[in-house]
Amino acid sequence: MNKVTASGSTVEEAVAKGLEKLDAERSDVHIHVIEEAQKALFGLFGGKPAVVELTRKPDPVKAGLNFLRETIDHMGVTASVQIEERRDGLYFNISGKEIGVLIGKRGQTLDSLQYLVNLAANKLSDSYVRIHLDAEGYRARRKEALETLADRIAKKAVRINQEVRLEPMSSHERKVIHTALQNDPSVETDSDGKEPNRRVIVKPK
Repeated sequence: MNKVTASGSTVEEAVAKGLEKLDAERSDVHIHVIEEAQKALFGLFGGKPAVVELTRKPDPVKAGLNFLRETIDHMGVTASVQIEERRDGLYFNISGKEIGVLIGKRGQTLDSLQYLVNLAANKLSDSYVRIHLDAEGYRARRKEALETLADRIAKKAVRINQEVRLEPMSSHERKVIHTALQNDPSVETDSDGKEPNRRVIVKPK
């Protein structure tokens, strides 16, 4: 049940009855006052109770999870999704046999799914929630691979004494490269180009 109508001698009484019906807290619902209470004339006739409509606020996490599961089904992939709280936020962890289809080349499909899941989750929500998608530990493996790449490219830039331009990457992956080299005294990094062809440049100091 996501919506109820309740009445009472006052608006507050009507709201309290509606919350009891929904088994919800006041912060969980939108309250619409349909009619204010009217006192009976001379205390005898014409009085009307207050009438309110309570609508349960959408759960952004549930909305995002439902969207992701439906999308995976439409893609013809058999996979399960588990929710995990990590230090850097909320993650939907996908696991299954054909997980590579959901990851895509360099994680592009996974990134696109993540973008769409966040749109679906926050479409009707009052408060923004950030959801990260991962698949069989792909994010950690990709981060490690990018850090290894950053180290190799930095050494190459110093060796040839010229800047080295990496292939276009997402903003998240560019950030991994920048972070990996920010304390390297031999090189500096910059970004060039427009999305989706923006890339990292590694320059010798």
